[in-house]
Amino acid sequence: MTGVLSYQIALLLRSQRWLPPLLLYGIFLVVGVQAGQPILDSLGYAAAALLPVTAWLVRICVTQEPAASRAVVGAAAGARRAHLATLLAAVAVAGAIGVAGTVLVILISEPKNANFTVDVDVVSAGTAGLLAALVCLLVGAAVGALCNRPLLRARGWSIAATTVVSLVALVIGGSPARSAVTGLVTGSLTGEAAPPGPELVAALLVAGVAAAVACVIGTRRDG
Repeated sequence: MTGVLSYQIALLLRSQRWLPPLLLYGIFLVVGVQAGQPILDSLGYAAAALLPVTAWLVRICVTQEPAASRAVVGAAAGARRAHLATLLAAVAVAGAIGVAGTVLVILISEPKNANFTVDVDVVSAGTAGLLAALVCLLVGAAVGALCNRPLLRARGWSIAATTVVSLVALVIGGSPARSAVTGLVTGSLTGEAAPPGPELVAALLVAGVAAAVACVIGTRRDG
């Protein structure tokens, strides 16, 4: 599994297809995060921006191989393990982007609440921000896994589904991503950062189910 994962990550990095999602994330941060803003508000925005970026990276990874290469890798490692490696490669790259963005936000933000009247503990805020980013990353990975190959193979439909479902996952009630981001924004009112524990568990379950569906049912259909 390690060899297949390394191959997928190397394939993604060499292709430079990760640049547009990275630029999108950078644009989100430039537009929505300003130096000196309350730290928890900024961390919530950065976490939310990671969801569509992760979904986009998943789409890139599951479609970057030619059919012949995909068949060879599937025959060597197994179709399910090969597809899982594409999902994990996207998650790894998205995770690196998310960590870098979260650290940047922590460095430039003001450790105050929304009204600048209460000091916010930077370590607690940073931990909550990283966990919220992880929640959004996992939900984004689930969106990408369910809205692209091998479950949806038509390019137009998969791109539309990835875009729409990513946005829905950020606003619909009950979404772990929305709850995690809302927790940061709400915490900014009081200056207390609560780690999104239940949301992280829910996101792990959602991502696990989505990966299983894509790897088991999807690869069976694809074959």
